[in-house]
Amino acid sequence: MFVSRILQHIKPPETWRIPIIIMSGIFTGLVFFVFYIANAASYISDDPKTCINCHIMVPQYATWTHSSHREYATCNDCHVPQDNIFRSYYFKAKDGLRHATIFTARAEPQVIQIKEEGHAVVQENCIRCHTNLLSDAKLTAVHEDFVTHKTDRTCWECHREVPHGTVKSLSSTPYARAPLLESPVPKWLQTVMQTEKNNHKTHIQNETN
Repeated sequence: MFVSRILQHIKPPETWRIPIIIMSGIFTGLVFFVFYIANAASYISDDPKTCINCHIMVPQYATWTHSSHREYATCNDCHVPQDNIFRSYYFKAKDGLRHATIFTARAEPQVIQIKEEGHAVVQENCIRCHTNLLSDAKLTAVHEDFVTHKTDRTCWECHREVPHGTVKSLSSTPYARAPLLESPVPKWLQTVMQTEKNNHKTHIQNETN
């Protein structure tokens, strides 16, 4: 009864039903189209190629592929919390929405700087992966201030070039190589477009001759 009462309130008048159905269909189609063009499903995965959906991340991707971390860690392994799945996807969603908003508005900086929250996550993941090294008794014995230093500073204060080197912007890596993004245009439509292009070219050549 309660549900039917709500439906009665939100149901449009008879004369408006067809236009509203059409508009709803157009809006739904546009939403799915944007998700498809933006390759939104890829953001659920851990594939590092997802990060180069935006061209500004090419230096970071290229430097990662030339680092030793490539064999053991993806982008998410370092930049997303790994303690539980809920925190992980919440962080990805929040960070991804911020990135998408900035890049869509073309407000991204030339030099990317990690945010404070990102600092904490990366440090957390450094410790998570290198726990055995940090708890090695031999290092404690050799380095007098080892315990103090590993708690009062971030790992990259010493390991500054791991894994991205000193690269800070697109202009500092003009020849960085990264995989080309796949076209979102379906294969059948690409074939149709290519056929039309060839026909048009042939028609122009015939008229010229």
